[in-house]
Amino acid sequence: MPPKKHRRRNASAMKMPGAQVGALRRAAGLTQRQLAGRLVVDEETVASIEQGRRPLKEDLAVALEKLLDARGVLTAALENMPEVDLFPRWAEEYMDLEREAIALSWYDNQVLPGVLQTDPYARAVFSNEVPTLHEDEISLRVAARMQRQEILHRKDPPTATFIISEVTVRDRLGGDRVYFDQLRRLREWADLPGVTIQIMPIGREVHAGLSGPFTLLKTPDHQRVAYIEAQRGSQLVAPDEVSLLERKYAMLRTQALNAQESKGLLDRLLGEQ
Repeated sequence: MPPKKHRRRNASAMKMPGAQVGALRRAAGLTQRQLAGRLVVDEETVASIEQGRRPLKEDLAVALEKLLDARGVLTAALENMPEVDLFPRWAEEYMDLEREAIALSWYDNQVLPGVLQTDPYARAVFSNEVPTLHEDEISLRVAARMQRQEILHRKDPPTATFIISEVTVRDRLGGDRVYFDQLRRLREWADLPGVTIQIMPIGREVHAGLSGPFTLLKTPDHQRVAYIEAQRGSQLVAPDEVSLLERKYAMLRTQALNAQESKGLLDRLLGEQ
């Protein structure tokens, strides 16, 4: 028998409670559809949790404990979840919200928003991390980032707006070939229905986004959530502070180039090839 290939185990810690949900469901003699019906959630939600693609939230874990007679197994797993794995838990929570959002608004002034990045550009971003990431970890993160882009191609895609610094658009991470491929992708995204890209030009005398990047989203039940990225950790913002960031974003939209002007700038940059 040939030797087994070495695999990186548990790329995300969320796979463990997901596998436990699957085992408990099967032991109870339920299909994913039957369990979803009892939980009053989509069948895809159950499938995503069991496959480790979606984090198991505490309220759902409590409901599953009762339905599957888990006797504390799932809640114990969540309470002892590592703080940081492939993605920190707060990042998993954000990505879960992002997948289901009906409206998304990004402001970025360091790198392009993850859902707009090409594979080579994302690889260049992760390759610039300090301390240096292992190649296997870079590949895992790039794959996860590419998967996030599916939200813009959903049957019912969210309304998505982006405000991006011109400096970020001009940075040549990965070299000229990566740069121009990324510009072409941005130009394509800019023509998608429901997507608006605005560029904050260099040389503005006023700027509402000097405190750094952030993301705003609206959930299917119309809750408003904000997410802030920082050097050594990011966070979901308390609901009472979301309105402050919404005011910042509204001001940024008046200060940036409009959508048509932004497309024109991208066309000019592409003409420099």
